[in-house]
Amino acid sequence: MAKKKVAYVCTDCGADHPKWQGQCASCGSWNTLSEFVTEPAASIGRSSDRTGYAGVLAEVQQLKDIVLEDTPRIQTGIGELDRVLGGGLVPGSAVLMGGHPGAGKSTLLLQAMCRLAEQHPCLYITGEESLSQVAMRADRLGLPKDKLRLAAETDVEQVLNLARREQPKILVVDSIQVMYLAALTSAPGSVAQVRESAAALTRYAKQTGTVLLLVGHVTKDGSLAGPKVLEHMIDCSLMLEGTADSRFRTLRGLKNRFGAVNELGVFAMLQEGMREVKNPSAIFLNRGEELAAGTLVTVVWEGTRSLLVELQALVDTSHFGNPRRVCVGLEQNRLAMLLAVLHRHGGVQVGDQDVFANVVGGVKVMETGADLALLLAVVASFRNRVLDRHLVVFGEVGLTGEIRPVPQGQERIAEAAKHGFKKAIVPLGNKPREAIPGMEVVAVSTLAQALEQL
Repeated sequence: MAKKKVAYVCTDCGADHPKWQGQCASCGSWNTLSEFVTEPAASIGRSSDRTGYAGVLAEVQQLKDIVLEDTPRIQTGIGELDRVLGGGLVPGSAVLMGGHPGAGKSTLLLQAMCRLAEQHPCLYITGEESLSQVAMRADRLGLPKDKLRLAAETDVEQVLNLARREQPKILVVDSIQVMYLAALTSAPGSVAQVRESAAALTRYAKQTGTVLLLVGHVTKDGSLAGPKVLEHMIDCSLMLEGTADSRFRTLRGLKNRFGAVNELGVFAMLQEGMREVKNPSAIFLNRGEELAAGTLVTVVWEGTRSLLVELQALVDTSHFGNPRRVCVGLEQNRLAMLLAVLHRHGGVQVGDQDVFANVVGGVKVMETGADLALLLAVVASFRNRVLDRHLVVFGEVGLTGEIRPVPQGQERIAEAAKHGFKKAIVPLGNKPREAIPGMEVVAVSTLAQALEQL
């Protein structure tokens, strides 16, 4: 028998190390090396899903000779899910959906599979729940149950045998962390098991043209659990986010080889299951009758559409030697940088003040187009001034105080006008060539000019 070897794999980048060390030499992360036993190649090389490859060379072709075919996408029937996927499911693709416990991953997939099963052969593999539990959920949600095929299994070899027998067009595995290969001696959920199990399932999906949907767990910091190489194997990575005290869930595309990256879909968690929100800007702009100082609306671009969100800023006198900078839905380091720009080029000193910033609705603003709106909200709170309800602001702020244009400026202004806003402060580079009916557009090039408009 070949001798088994012990290796240490980084859970962030997937690099192998011969011995344990505190820091990964490849990515520089600390305390990310996990021990696992590597199997000899002969023990897993004769797996049933790898037969037929020994001694067969791949065909080499010229790039110009490759025939391009329009692959029809499979519509799930859930508009927001199709939007994040880039228009639907692509045959032969592998999709990984992650999220915190209770976010609604299994519920959303079960709803989609019950609808798809009426038109396509589908197979749902559950490894964490029993078949009766899945049936109870489907009955509670009122889903059609006469077409969907279910199986409770955690052995990857058995899952592949079931898939070859059933010949599904769409295969769901819930979840990848409980799957295991008998050829590996490590426990399910380890680095080796997750990597090899995902590789075997993805290989089957590519060979047969089956759509593979994997459910993944997340760590306490919100990242996908398992080795980083798992995200490189799959074609599309989705993250379902949402707090326990909110009934809204956001589905964000972190990686997509067949569509736009950072696309956002919004769902509402109701008693009947996940319901898509057609107009997410309306729920994020549920403002009160009387506005307080420090609130301002901005337009962010998420994937292929614009989204209106409300920014709130609170500036208060600090009672400690080190003023606090707290952000919810924004990047804290960027707030500190913008406050320095505000002091240097705007003449507003808040260095001795506590600054709190929040995005209403639990949305995470990842882009720099909200810089100008955040600074104007901070100034409004500091001066205790209530801004116009019909004012919308967007733009990127540079370190020299200039207001830089942002992508899709015309579409952002049009989205604001559609929701009844009458005045917009935008970068000079985003000024529309033609006047927009009912919208006054003020173009600024520096932070000082934007402050004068208030």
